[in-house]
Amino acid sequence: MQKDIILNGDCVEILKTLPNKSINLIFADPPYFMQTEGDLLRVGGDKFRGVEDEWDKFNNLAHYDEFCKAWLSECKRILKDNGSIWVIGSFQNIFRLGYIMQDLGFWILNDVIWTKPNPVPNFKGTRFCNAHETLLWCAKDKNAKYTFNYKTMKYLNNNKQEKSVWNIGICIGNERLKGDDGKKVHSTQKPESLLEKVVLSSSKEGDLILDPFFGTGTTGVVAKKFGRHFLGIEQNKLYIQEAQKRIDKIEIISNKITRAELEIKPPKVSLKSLIKASFLISNERLYNKAGVYICHLYEGEKVRDESEILSIHKMAAKHLNKSNHNGWNYFYIMRDSKLKSLDSLRYEYQMQINKLKL
Repeated sequence: MQKDIILNGDCVEILKTLPNKSINLIFADPPYFMQTEGDLLRVGGDKFRGVEDEWDKFNNLAHYDEFCKAWLSECKRILKDNGSIWVIGSFQNIFRLGYIMQDLGFWILNDVIWTKPNPVPNFKGTRFCNAHETLLWCAKDKNAKYTFNYKTMKYLNNNKQEKSVWNIGICIGNERLKGDDGKKVHSTQKPESLLEKVVLSSSKEGDLILDPFFGTGTTGVVAKKFGRHFLGIEQNKLYIQEAQKRIDKIEIISNKITRAELEIKPPKVSLKSLIKASFLISNERLYNKAGVYICHLYEGEKVRDESEILSIHKMAAKHLNKSNHNGWNYFYIMRDSKLKSLDSLRYEYQMQINKLKL
């Protein structure tokens, strides 16, 4: 299977040549079929150059639907059973895309709103300023076990559950590619920060990400940066040239976020095992993250505070006024006058066990 290359040609025809179930993640930014009529004038009277490219022109809605059904059908065929697909659009096309995708059997997981703090204004003042686009995130079918790096996204959102509204500025400044004439190389270049959320949320290190409308390569840039592989399809040779230049400059970043280490389930280790291996001591005092003493280890798998004996989970829930809570994440011990999470001891214990096995 080809990786980390850009294929030049018609997307539908090239998609037909790719093997079944070979792609982990697809990001598709298809033509929107904008259907604008007449010139759009800025306040000063000069013409606003939006999407006037030939690739965005279709005979009618039926022609557009036929095209979308063709490429989406191929995407479903080549997507792995546990893969997922993101399709981005605006009010002109997103509802048609969603209808076609549901007919093809895709299962919509979320409609994510990309809201723009710096949108292009409505120059005529005849309707609301269009300040968002919509991304449909879909699994291959209703029962698919797709990748979702929930803990990673929560961590990146200041430890709060990530929502389906993303506030990200449009592509401007040094990131926006421009030709020698000072004009945009690509009229709909997407910001890297948008693709970063897509890639980090729904792929793993080493995954193959397909972009059938590669443009100037934002998907490839982000995929390479985060240790994923990419496969691009693009018919415009200038776009390919500019995309390859961008990608060649990228250095790979590898850390606990790009490797999705936060998603790894903690090893199953008991308090008894930690005590036996001297990671904990008998009657060890346990604290919350603020350093407030809560309880101490008791017999077996229990802990004791001033009034009762409970499991670490029930004790954590009690002091948080909850019905349930993960005690491994709640409690800390004191080592060298510093707090250390109880949870971290499980990983240290497992690493020790693994070394002994070598």
